[in-house]
Amino acid sequence: MYFLVAENFVKEVEMHNCDDRQERSHFRVRVMLCVFGLIGLVWISPLPAWSQQNPPDLTAQSLEDLMNITVTSVSKNEQPLSRTASAIFVISAEDIQNSGAVNIPDLLRMVPGMNIAQINANTWAISARGLNREFSNELLVLVDGRTVYVPTFGGVFWDVLDMPLEDIERIEVIRGPGGTIWGANAVNGVVNIITKKTADTHGELIVAAAGNVDQGVATTQYGGTLGKQTDYRVYSKYLNEPEQPGLAGQTGRDGWHLLNGGFSRG
Repeated sequence: MYFLVAENFVKEVEMHNCDDRQERSHFRVRVMLCVFGLIGLVWISPLPAWSQQNPPDLTAQSLEDLMNITVTSVSKNEQPLSRTASAIFVISAEDIQNSGAVNIPDLLRMVPGMNIAQINANTWAISARGLNREFSNELLVLVDGRTVYVPTFGGVFWDVLDMPLEDIERIEVIRGPGGTIWGANAVNGVVNIITKKTADTHGELIVAAAGNVDQGVATTQYGGTLGKQTDYRVYSKYLNEPEQPGLAGQTGRDGWHLLNGGFSRG
């Protein structure tokens, strides 16, 4: 199971005047010091590093092997992809590694039939079979079979659903009615994000990136064992995305920062 706990995230929508630039600068420095402090603690600890296993090369597999990929989202039981009765698309760990994406909405862009639109720097509109808007209550989103749908707003906060992509084993997307199996909010489709077992993510993981759009991305993670039968992993992730330009070339004033953490045991 995957538990998103301690979602102590910091989200700042930069809608201040120029006089607040110094305050925002101090905020960014504090957040970056916190993140790189965590990286330093993990880096100097005398613990074995997480040896990431290379995902299987799907191009080297036959068509028959590809059709026998196991999925669970259609009937809640494991079955070969070729025996499912739904239009299902699977994003594998190899697809995630080769995609260059930094968040889950970007990963879903490769799914046929999905409508992915980024409204501003921190808001996405995602749906299947049309009817796209910020809160699409006809699309059910799950993490390891547990819904992350927010009934208060009638949708999913994709900016908060920001787990390390290295922990995702695969994403199964059903385009079409899934309410007969999953119940409410699955009229137009189901997105089931399946994470790796905690036993497969022992050791340390450090990921850092920078660019002109995603100005800073950093992830620190450690996985270990409690007792003889309990495996766990804990992570911290930071994201800094600048303001996007407006329609007339002016600043969109929608830059944001996100600092969150999570814990999983199995």
